[in-house]
Amino acid sequence: MKTTIIREINDETMFLAGKVIKDGGIVAFPTETVYGLGASAYDEAAVNKIYKAKGRPSDNPLIVHISSVDDVGKVAREIPENAKKLLDAFAPGPFTLILKKQPSIPNTVTAGLDTVGVRIPADEIAREFIKAAGVPIAAPSANISGKPSPTKSEHVILDMDGRADAIICGKNAEVGVESTIIDVTGEIPVILRPGGITLEDVKRVCGNAEVDKNVLKGVSKNERPKCPGMKYKHYAPDADVTVIEGDKKATKEKILELVKLANNNGKRVGVLAASEDDFGADLFISEGKNNRDFANILFDALREFDKNNIDVAYVELSMDDSLELAVKNRVYKSAGNKIIYVGEKA
Repeated sequence: MKTTIIREINDETMFLAGKVIKDGGIVAFPTETVYGLGASAYDEAAVNKIYKAKGRPSDNPLIVHISSVDDVGKVAREIPENAKKLLDAFAPGPFTLILKKQPSIPNTVTAGLDTVGVRIPADEIAREFIKAAGVPIAAPSANISGKPSPTKSEHVILDMDGRADAIICGKNAEVGVESTIIDVTGEIPVILRPGGITLEDVKRVCGNAEVDKNVLKGVSKNERPKCPGMKYKHYAPDADVTVIEGDKKATKEKILELVKLANNNGKRVGVLAASEDDFGADLFISEGKNNRDFANILFDALREFDKNNIDVAYVELSMDDSLELAVKNRVYKSAGNKIIYVGEKA
């Protein structure tokens, strides 16, 4: 397949991208969280092209993207009061609501569930693309399934050139991790996947909220996931990733020990940490000063490990703030839950 790369954003190129969707094709597009790979949410054949392009399991549901709050009713048959409150507070923004789906949304999109994830991206290019398509857009992240999500157009081109019909190149994703997914079908909102909208944000608007018990450990292989990111290993580079978690002094000492051991065994070592010390690693990447910085660079850092032929990578978790859960969710999955606890938090 020849992929059209769209670098100039204007009415003509948005019309072209919209036409690809209307003709049953798939298009990668930017959002403020990560890049998405979209098809018409009404077109089962087109949606199946997404699963094929990504190598994505068919029981992993997709999120439906719309351009306006006014379009929620096209996708969902019920809009509970908590959904309205969250839409008023945060839309457009980096969150997805789980709602009862309209019959017009095929089971291929929702992996057979009677609910659907609905999202209104803050990225203006994304919303213009959706408007040009004239239909809700079903889209997961625009990467090979299981690999780090794409936060830059170059990531998308690397993974999807020859797989997607078109790629819209926008700016780098601002949030850097996928949207917060909030189930509002019950009395209390439940966060199924943490992201840029935090538990504290949801509580402030709705009065109460919970985090699903499977957020960090994921669901079992026999369970049906309620949303993307709950079941399968995700975000994994080729490098063998281990998470080092605990207080800063203990994590630093442990990483120094592990890097030395790996070097002695002839391994190329990468480290992603909140430190001024490079640990003697072949590739050191700073996490920044807080978890918002960390989230912004995480997926790019995991891809840098592969670009630099890193064999083993150590990721430090030692920063506590409102985005800790979102970062921890992604890092645990990138490591296949291979975690070493050290120090006072052990």
